[in-house]
Amino acid sequence: MTELVLPFVVRIERATPPTRTDALEAAARAVLLLLTSGRWPDEIAAWDGQRIRKVVRRARAAEWRRALTVEGLDVVHRSCELRVYPPVPVDAWPPELARLQVGGTNLEDADEPAPVASGPVVLLSPHADMTTGKAMAQAAHAAQLGWRSLSDPERAAWQRDGFPLSVRDATPAQWQAAVDAGAPVVHDGGFTEVAPGTATALFVRG
Repeated sequence: MTELVLPFVVRIERATPPTRTDALEAAARAVLLLLTSGRWPDEIAAWDGQRIRKVVRRARAAEWRRALTVEGLDVVHRSCELRVYPPVPVDAWPPELARLQVGGTNLEDADEPAPVASGPVVLLSPHADMTTGKAMAQAAHAAQLGWRSLSDPERAAWQRDGFPLSVRDATPAQWQAAVDAGAPVVHDGGFTEVAPGTATALFVRG
């Protein structure tokens, strides 16, 4: 069976990079919008039925313009622009995307993210050191596990509201409380940055 990966490309211009939180939340929302878009059903079903893999690459200027020529779904979330594409074989990315870099995606927040008042939350593990690009993929994976964990009425209500979602770094206490409560947890495949099986992110209904 051909292993598939879900490609993301995030726009990171030197003068105006997105904030870290905006990029994390954009990636999490992007996978939900993709799953409910009705586009590429065969590719998505095949990818969703195997080990879930996501890869985030970065682009700017002419690279970004080339990335926009490949069919995909655009997500704009505050300061972040990204495009998510239908799943492709791991070693057969479209040429316009294949040369884009995975590294260099460490973003920052100018201010501390606001406290989460309500709604679903993806928590990133305090025990895993990840670049922003890696954390984006993990946040998207956690959102996907959260989507799977909901009932049909809960999914419909969340989609109707436009998939409001927050992504935050968990404290050790927050992380353990969510794990103890049975939150869906992402265990990474270990292809990049972290060891296989590392718990990287989880989903809290809010």
